[in-house]
Amino acid sequence: MNPLPTVAVVGRPNVGKSTFINRMVGAREAIVHDMPGVTRDRLYMRTDWNGRDFVVVDTGGIVPGTDEELLQSVEQQARVAIEEADVIVFIVDGEAGVTPVDEDVANLLRTTKKPLILAVNKLDNVTEDPKASEFWSLGLGEPRPISSMHGLGIGDLLDEIVGGFPPPSEEPPPEELRIAIVGKPNAGKSSLTNALLGHERMIVSPVAGTTRDAVDTRLEVNGKVYVLVDTAGIRKKARVDFGVEQFSVVRALKAVDRADVVVLVIDGVEGVTEQDQRIAAIAEDSGKALVVAVNKWDIVPKDTHTMASYRKILEEELRHVKWAEVVFISAKTGQRIDQVLEAAERAAEENSRRITTGVLNEVISEATTMNPPPASHGKRLRIYYASQAVTNPPTFLMFCNEPKLVSDHYKRYLENKIREAFGFSGTPLRLVFRPRRDRG
Repeated sequence: MNPLPTVAVVGRPNVGKSTFINRMVGAREAIVHDMPGVTRDRLYMRTDWNGRDFVVVDTGGIVPGTDEELLQSVEQQARVAIEEADVIVFIVDGEAGVTPVDEDVANLLRTTKKPLILAVNKLDNVTEDPKASEFWSLGLGEPRPISSMHGLGIGDLLDEIVGGFPPPSEEPPPEELRIAIVGKPNAGKSSLTNALLGHERMIVSPVAGTTRDAVDTRLEVNGKVYVLVDTAGIRKKARVDFGVEQFSVVRALKAVDRADVVVLVIDGVEGVTEQDQRIAAIAEDSGKALVVAVNKWDIVPKDTHTMASYRKILEEELRHVKWAEVVFISAKTGQRIDQVLEAAERAAEENSRRITTGVLNEVISEATTMNPPPASHGKRLRIYYASQAVTNPPTFLMFCNEPKLVSDHYKRYLENKIREAFGFSGTPLRLVFRPRRDRG
């Protein structure tokens, strides 16, 4: 699905894969920690070298033959990354030497027909270090000595990686709709991603906090391309430990920032929590289109009025984003999950809508005539004209005699009138009041 060449970085735990990738992309995108097993899912990042754009896939550490269920899932994810890749980089630890796990991973990789590069990491001398020679025994060709920490040998390795790519495509990349799937831990974000994709793209576990990175996956449905971003569950700030989990929250917030649409997954059994309200506020503050997906609907006790009653509860408890479209789903059974993408499409369209100045002013004029602004300190607010400044989110400039006279209540009134006239379901609106002298 990815139009760009893909590089899979694999190896056993704690050999420096994430440090190597951070060096490649020039930023701390992969979570780096001295605890083995920090990277679990496949983490996709875009970078470039010598004019070639490509995608790097950071995988969890492979431990072949393990009986631990989570490590087995990590290995399966790494295998998928290998299948997707155009070039594979196998990272080993030069200080530790060849280990039995390295040999097991080498046996796994030996069957691939794709370009394979063996990189010996953590070496101080990348030109004559005899530690690299030991890895000839793996039978994967010449070992390439590097130091990800100090950036030694990385440029030469990147030259070799790019050299293994297929010729660049002449076709322009397709339009994509980026959807960030967010919510508190264990609401069902990874399960929703898997249901949309139809296969086990993310590791799903009943243990809260399994997903630690924001992971991008492309999905094509009826000719439309979506990029799903499954994020680490966002916890209350006071409950976030410094370290790996804190980095995960930052990734989730960054995922919201770079998304076109945010899908907030709520546990339908538990109901709206304070943390759900905070996450919704993050999306609103970021100006993002928003869809609320009430998950686990298959196990919610129901009668003929349950859905309508639930909508009223959502309008009250998520009143600051009551404009968001709500879908009731079950990621486990697949119930209504197709509506998630449909709602996201509609929300994105509304987020990018533009209203002509003439029609907008008719609505504002009628609204102020029906309900004139209240006077304050002997002065009354007068709105002379309005225009839409930008989209994403739709932002309206209201030129008036005195912006300080605008109350929050009257601002909400005008927003409601704009929504009544034009819809804008699924997107926040911005109303900015300026003195008329700023015109032009």
